[in-house]
Amino acid sequence: MSTSAILQTRDLQAGYGGRPVLSNVDFELRTGEVLCLIGHNGAGKSTLLKVLFGLIARQGGEILLDGKRLAQVEPRAMTAAGVALVPEGRGVFPGLTVAETMRLGLWAAGVPETERGARLDWVLSVLPMLRTLMERRAGTLSGGQQQMVSIGRALLSRPRCLLMDEPSIGLAPKLFQDLLQPIRALQREHGMSILLVEQNVKEALKISDRVVVMKSGALIHETLPDTLTGDNAKLMELY
Repeated sequence: MSTSAILQTRDLQAGYGGRPVLSNVDFELRTGEVLCLIGHNGAGKSTLLKVLFGLIARQGGEILLDGKRLAQVEPRAMTAAGVALVPEGRGVFPGLTVAETMRLGLWAAGVPETERGARLDWVLSVLPMLRTLMERRAGTLSGGQQQMVSIGRALLSRPRCLLMDEPSIGLAPKLFQDLLQPIRALQREHGMSILLVEQNVKEALKISDRVVVMKSGALIHETLPDTLTGDNAKLMELY
């Protein structure tokens, strides 16, 4: 794993309606790592992901990609640069079939028409269970199946950096691991960087390389997963 950073912030500030959420955040996601971002509800974790992907405008500070400052941060440009987001709550359109969702995702990712079949086949090789769901409407799927669709759609751009916001919501621990293990294998094979925002800390630590704790819009602690595994007292102290 490289120690160079793919995504960084310097003195980042952001919020909603004039209310600050992130205060002077200096953050980095390193090349080829799975970084788990944990913290209490309302700490600012999801806000950081949305700012990094351009869904929320920063109010101050800098965002850097590959060490270069970004003047504009917006979803289409970030997708083109190799960054993808799996949003909280899955974000699937219930009336669309999975096949339609994937076609829409290929178009949104800017994949040339001549490459779309091969790209979809590649995603289905990573998440083979999707093959059995292609003609079903997303609204009829279970929570775990919908999450798989959301992850598959994000992978259509073949990202080198994947931002995942609370993928375990509503899922049993085993199903969460069944979803994440193929992504972890893909990450190791291709050197992908993953920023994982997660409340299910115990399960997230199993696939993470590094852990950062956020509290009240600031990063307060960095450690390795082994230091927190099985140490509930330490986790409670950090929260």
